[in-house]
Amino acid sequence: QVQLVESGGGRVQAGGSLRLSCAASGRTGYGMGWVRQAPGKERDFIAAIGWSSDMTYYAEYVKGRFTISRDNAKNTVYLQMNSLKPEDTAVYYCAATRTSIYSTTQYDYWGQGTQVTVSS
Repeated sequence: QVQLVESGGGRVQAGGSLRLSCAASGRTGYGMGWVRQAPGKERDFIAAIGWSSDMTYYAEYVKGRFTISRDNAKNTVYLQMNSLKPEDTAVYYCAATRTSIYSTTQYDYWGQGTQVTVSS
């Protein structure tokens, strides 16, 4: 199995940037995704990346603003978030899958989340 710990969240004004990190330990070879959830709302699947970074996915509403990347030597996945908007406010979770990266139903392991708050 794999253990995941997110970091890098915080408060930023609209138009600003944050970089989230997800440190993994345990088994390797997982695809990784980022999912966010605001209070009272359903999960939003926003980005994913394959083990060798050969495959990526972005939700349409973050394309051009967010970039997912990974450094397997450091067992870390990143989410660079630029041009942040108030509607990006949520708890951001990273997750790991041994199968498809394209659906949250395929992710078996989840971190505890990190809060991102974007102020107007």
